[in-house]
Amino acid sequence: MVEKVARGATEVLAPWVWVVLLPFAVAAATESVWMTLVWGFVVALTASIIPMAVIVRGARKGKWDGHHVTNREGRVVPLLTAGASLTAGTVIMFLGGAPRSVLALAGSMFAALVVSMAITFGLRWKISLHAAVAWAAVVTLTVVYGPWWLLLAVPAALVSWSRVELGDHTTAQVLAGSVMGVVVGGGCFWLLSSAW
Repeated sequence: MVEKVARGATEVLAPWVWVVLLPFAVAAATESVWMTLVWGFVVALTASIIPMAVIVRGARKGKWDGHHVTNREGRVVPLLTAGASLTAGTVIMFLGGAPRSVLALAGSMFAALVVSMAITFGLRWKISLHAAVAWAAVVTLTVVYGPWWLLLAVPAALVSWSRVELGDHTTAQVLAGSVMGVVVGGGCFWLLSSAW
């Protein structure tokens, strides 16, 4: 039963799920329904859907150990794909006059991606991206909508616990991911959205 809960949390609260939903929530705070859909879709597509499609395809071909890419060595192509795709999306947003909040979100995602790459390839360590993305979302939505959104800490803690419970990460890797999510993902969003 505990393993089923952990597996469910890992799947339902996976990074790609947070990243698909987050841009729509951020855009909805300032934009009309139509513009929320447009800009939310651009970020969701380039930051989540395209990278996840590459990950799933690679997993099916046996290039890495599954769609969560738990082996550190297998993260090279997915992280580089995510960086290239997000860069293309950001260019589209700049040229299209996307709102500052959405550009700040893309910038914070890019910053977190760069730090993830530095840790993964430079330090040769496997930080928890599940924890990082979940905690970045908690901070981002709290900045946008206020303190009630801190209640998202419950699902963020649940997915963080699930990664250790399933043996995909150590406690240190999950704690580091959580800190990275709060400081880099959430912190960069706060700084960028305040500066623009």
